[in-house]
Amino acid sequence: MSGAKQRKRIAILGSTGSVGVNTLDLVERHPERYDVVALTAHSNYQALAAQAMRLNPEVVAIADRQSYHDLKAALAGTTIRVLAGDEGIVEAAAELADWTMSAIVGAAGLKPTLTAIRQGGTVALANKECLVCAGPVMMRAVAASGATLLPVDSEHNAIFQVFDSTNRDRIEQIILTASGGPFRDLSIAEMRLKTPAQAVAHPNWSMGAKISVDSATMMNKGLEVIEAHYLFDMPDQQIDVLIHPQSIIHSMVAYVDGSVLAQLGAPDMRTPIAYCLAWPDRMPAPSERLDLARIGQLDFSAPDVSRFPCLQLARAALIGGQAMTICLNAANEVAVAAFLAGKTGFCDIAEVVETVIAAATAWDCETVDQIIEIDQWARTAATIAIDGLGSAKLASGDDD
Repeated sequence: MSGAKQRKRIAILGSTGSVGVNTLDLVERHPERYDVVALTAHSNYQALAAQAMRLNPEVVAIADRQSYHDLKAALAGTTIRVLAGDEGIVEAAAELADWTMSAIVGAAGLKPTLTAIRQGGTVALANKECLVCAGPVMMRAVAASGATLLPVDSEHNAIFQVFDSTNRDRIEQIILTASGGPFRDLSIAEMRLKTPAQAVAHPNWSMGAKISVDSATMMNKGLEVIEAHYLFDMPDQQIDVLIHPQSIIHSMVAYVDGSVLAQLGAPDMRTPIAYCLAWPDRMPAPSERLDLARIGQLDFSAPDVSRFPCLQLARAALIGGQAMTICLNAANEVAVAAFLAGKTGFCDIAEVVETVIAAATAWDCETVDQIIEIDQWARTAATIAIDGLGSAKLASGDDD
C-alpha cells in the first residue's frame, strides 16, 4: 500500500522495568508498526512470561538462572526460545532487531548494549551506566557499526530534540534540569534521618527504587552530566545543571546569539520513548498534554552542592578520567543498595562514593573486560567502606 510504514523489529532489554513496560505500552498501541522479537528481564519471570504470551517474540532471556525453568514452563507449548544467564541476555541482544531499547539497570547493561550497537541498528539508550562506565568504548562502537544511538532519558532526549548538531560551534551550553528530588529543601541533618521509603517517593516521576534514590542524592544528575559529555561531545564546563521542581522543561540548549531552546512536556517517560520509537518521525502518545495556564509558574534555582555532594563527585570523576567514572558508578550502586537494605544512612551514600573514587588510579579502560575488572574492584572497595562506616558508628555509639 502506498505510504505504508515499514514494520520495525523491536528488542527490549529490561522489558519488565518501568522503561520497558512503558515501551511496550506504546508498542502495543501500534501493533501495525512493530514486531517484538526479543524481551529480557533480570528475575521477574512471571511478568516476562506474560509479556511473551501477548507478543510472541522469537526469544526471551532471564538473567537469573534460578528462574529459567519457571520461565520455560510458563512458555511451554510456544515456539519462543528461552535463554538464561548473562550470556543469554547478550544472545538475545544479538537478535537482528531494527530498534533496541537498552533499559537494563546498572553496569549489567554494558555487554548487551554493546552487542546491540554492533548489530548496526538503532539503539535507544535508557541506561546511564553504559556511557558513565564505557563512554569511549560505546561511542567507538557506534562509529564502527554505523548504529544510531538515541537518548531515552528525558533530559538527554530533550537536548537531542533541540541540539543543532550541524552547527556545534554555535552552541554555548547545554542545561540539564533536575527536579531536586524529594529532599531538595531539606537540611543535611534532616536528610540523615530519611528512610528508603521516603527516598524513593519521587514527587514527579514514577521510577524504580535505585534511580529514585539517585534522584534524591542528585547522583542521577551527576551521571547525566557524564552521559551528556559523551552523547553530545561537550566538555564539562559547557554542561550546566539547574533545579526546576515542576519537571516541565526537561532540558535546554543555549546558543551564541543568546537564544535558549527548550523541550517541554508533562513528566511522562512515554514522551521521550515515543520520540525514539518513531524517530525521525513522530507518533501519537497517551501522555498528559501540557497546560501551562493551569501550571501557572515555573521555578528555577542553582543546585546546592554542599547538601548534594554527589553532583560534584560526578564532575570530579569526569575530569579524573574513565577509570574514576567507573568507580563512581560502581560505588554508588553498592552504596544505594546498602541504603535500600537499611544497612547505611542516606548521607552515607556520598561518603562511600567519595572514599572509593579517591582511591581510584589511572587503570587502562580499553576493553569491556578491563572495565568490568575496575567495576569489581570498586564494588569491593565500596563494601569495605560501608563495613567501615558501620564499625565507626558502633565504636562511637551512634545508632543513626
